Amino acid sequence: MNLPRSDQSSLITAVDLFCGAGGLTHGLRKAGIRVVAGIDIDPDAEFAFRTNNPGSEYLCWDLERKKIQSIANLFEPGKLRLLAGCAPCQPFSKYTNGKEKHRAWNLLNHFGRLVDRIRPELVTMENVPELAGRGRDVFDSFLKKLERAGYQVDWSVVDARHYGVPQSRQRLVLLGSRLGEISIPEGTFNSPNRWRTVRQTIGKLKPLESGGEDPLDPLHVASRLSEMNLRRVRATRHDGGSRKDWPDELLLPCQKRESGKTYVSVYGRMWWDQPAPTITTLCTGIGNGRFGHPEQDRAISLREAALIQSFPKTYRFWPSDNVVNRSAVSRMIGNAVPPKLAEALGNAIVAHVGVHS
Repeated sequence: MNLPRSDQSSLITAVDLFCGAGGLTHGLRKAGIRVVAGIDIDPDAEFAFRTNNPGSEYLCWDLERKKIQSIANLFEPGKLRLLAGCAPCQPFSKYTNGKEKHRAWNLLNHFGRLVDRIRPELVTMENVPELAGRGRDVFDSFLKKLERAGYQVDWSVVDARHYGVPQSRQRLVLLGSRLGEISIPEGTFNSPNRWRTVRQTIGKLKPLESGGEDPLDPLHVASRLSEMNLRRVRATRHDGGSRKDWPDELLLPCQKRESGKTYVSVYGRMWWDQPAPTITTLCTGIGNGRFGHPEQDRAISLREAALIQSFPKTYRFWPSDNVVNRSAVSRMIGNAVPPKLAEALGNAIVAHVGVHS
């Protein structure tokens, strides 16, 4: 395993709020930032966070119930402080109808309060692009709070493909600093011929059948398809095929209606030589999007999803002596900040500190 450059000599000490399995922490550590703690309410994420990020503490806390001083005390004295807050994105996402009352609507506001009270020198955040659309009131309030607290801020909707992540994933990212002007880094994979592809990412993994598992990797496991879904995937041409390839008897009733004709990607296969579509928390189910393997008759495995999110192949999500909770691992993978994107943000923060320290 390649050890991160972060150690006691780092000028920056970070706390990762809503840390999940540790995608953001892992990337920041690779950039040389010392992440002292990750905080999340999900007990399932503790193993992954601790195992893959040694030296970074996992705290299973409900942030809205913790005293702000408890969080402020986590930072290492004498270092520049980075507070990262990638709040859950469900209420802003295009996959929700925007009408549900969701406690996560308040989490960005709470993050803003934490920043205002703790006043760390550095702030970063990642969320879905819709935060600047349907969630604009919430986002504008957050930006004003940062401005009043003396932060210079840059934010942008970026494409994860430009940062070496092998999937089409649009995300809103933000950097804030009380040291001086700071900028979102430009990706170095900024043209289609440089994008990482599905083939480059998962092409050498052990082939699997529906319901199959690699005995050497319990995360390389494929969901078992029903007989009807197995017929559907077999009727879908390799390398980018969709339900347009099916005979009428394989179509679902909703797909036969006029309103259902636009959702072509559902049940579709990925393309070998393109980046994958956005990985979601339901990405190992073939009926949840274009999550079919390019040529094998199955949906992608948990390991394939993690690799497409740019986690290292050695990243462990579940104890080896326990039966894998596939739903929990899929949720952790889909919700994660891709480590490659996090590393790029971390490198930008380190360079910024180098200029202003």
